[in-house]
Amino acid sequence: MTAARLTLPSPAKLNLMLHILGRREDGYHELQTLFQFVDYGDEITFAARDDGVIQLHTEFAGVPHDSNLIVRAAKMLQQQSGCPLGIDIWIDKVLPMGGGIGGGSSNAATTLLGLNHLWQLGWDEDRLATLGLTLGADVPVFVRGHAAFAEGVGEKLTPVDPEEPWYLVLVPQVSVSTAEIFSDPLLTRNTPPIKVRPVPEGNSRNDCLPVVARRYPEVRNALDLLGKFTEAKLTGTGSCVFGGFPSKAEADKVSALLTETLTGFVAKGSNVSMLHRKLQSLL
Repeated sequence: MTAARLTLPSPAKLNLMLHILGRREDGYHELQTLFQFVDYGDEITFAARDDGVIQLHTEFAGVPHDSNLIVRAAKMLQQQSGCPLGIDIWIDKVLPMGGGIGGGSSNAATTLLGLNHLWQLGWDEDRLATLGLTLGADVPVFVRGHAAFAEGVGEKLTPVDPEEPWYLVLVPQVSVSTAEIFSDPLLTRNTPPIKVRPVPEGNSRNDCLPVVARRYPEVRNALDLLGKFTEAKLTGTGSCVFGGFPSKAEADKVSALLTETLTGFVAKGSNVSMLHRKLQSLL
């Protein structure tokens, strides 16, 4: 076969709010959250091969090849579909690990969608999202590619269309352990569920923020600095901190002031992920 090649974006997400309702018997937490994408992320290149081998050519420090979510996603799709083809994969990585912006989950989803396209499997989003959930609770929202109100452990998705501001995202140089935050005894686990759609104003807090800010002074510092200019929020369990602005110029202005001492980026909020816009353009 002639090697087919495809390069796709793997976007970041933000949690515009995150409420923890309780802990289940299996140890997972019931939550409600609001996902929105930003037009910023990694870029993954795929090249199909006919020998069935799955090879990620980009190394990740401290992550064995076969443990990487990209490789696990590719192998799982290959096994479940019975596809005889293989894949070579390269990634241009800009999203931080342990940042709360969904880097690993986004990479897994981009891999599932990219290989579904390259291998011509014809799987629909429902089937891919179900497979993605076995890789991580955040994978389905990236597979579906639309901003969503999420419930359960994050897998029950209702599409929503919040405003799409420009965001300044600050990236403290620390990796936050999600498991560590969710096991903290001081974490709030009894927030009443929101019944109203869309999410009412004033319900935009992140229940993880007090715990993360207490444990990680770097995150607390970023929240304090950004909070001088706009409402500063934590995404997921962090470490990334973000704030919305009505224009790119205003976000850039604050970014210029803060990124002298902090790492960060400015990106447009998007209710349809740039991955899905790219895939749509290929049809």
